[in-house]
Amino acid sequence: MKRGLIFLGMILIGLPLLVSVPALTKKEDVFARRRSNMVQSQLRSRDITDPGVLKVMGEVPRHLFVGERYRNQAYNDHPLPIDEGQTISQPYIVALMTQYLEVDKDDKVLEIGTGSGYQAAVLAGLTDKVFSIEIRKLLAEKAALTLRTLGYGAVNVKYGDGYFGWKEASPFDAIIVTCAANHIPPPLFKQLKEGGRLIIPLGSTTYFQTLTVVSKEKGKPRVDHITGVRFVPMVGEIEKK
Repeated sequence: MKRGLIFLGMILIGLPLLVSVPALTKKEDVFARRRSNMVQSQLRSRDITDPGVLKVMGEVPRHLFVGERYRNQAYNDHPLPIDEGQTISQPYIVALMTQYLEVDKDDKVLEIGTGSGYQAAVLAGLTDKVFSIEIRKLLAEKAALTLRTLGYGAVNVKYGDGYFGWKEASPFDAIIVTCAANHIPPPLFKQLKEGGRLIIPLGSTTYFQTLTVVSKEKGKPRVDHITGVRFVPMVGEIEKK
């Protein structure tokens, strides 16, 4: 199947408007308060200490990356369903993975598993070099449109199999995999810069995984385990391995 880029500057052509940005209303004020409370009660109260991560988590409108029926739950401490049977991770896990990436403003970051686009928006608050791959075409299109509509047009979204990474845009300072894998895809580690960091849920793709940080040191992986997690499985080429 042919894969292709979804150019954010052109995504509006021929597509219905799926996301609108409402004017600031009392309802938006409510969401802003919930977002602030989320940062305080779910992130600061745990082990999220990076000022940049806390700031961007308090700014990105998470409720606009989920369906309307789930918007009142957007800032709760749990994952939520999105289209195509996928999920958006709980805010704490998004913040934790982002913190471990240690993203600087000049870093180039690759995300595997765009989903709704929320994690990409969080990364875009830390650097303007964000590349994201989604294997499900409808999700890729909708996420690209959402990001563009909400002002995150610098995010590059690609429809394709994330197992192979994004060779043309490599190397990357950091890579984040937002789906479970039973091994580290070799192309991703190859596209990681020396000294770079890759974070991935490793383990059984059916049950539970260990959130794992892989650092590239002299061309070799150094592995650090963080905590137990549960993510939807990576699909595509990895299923053949």
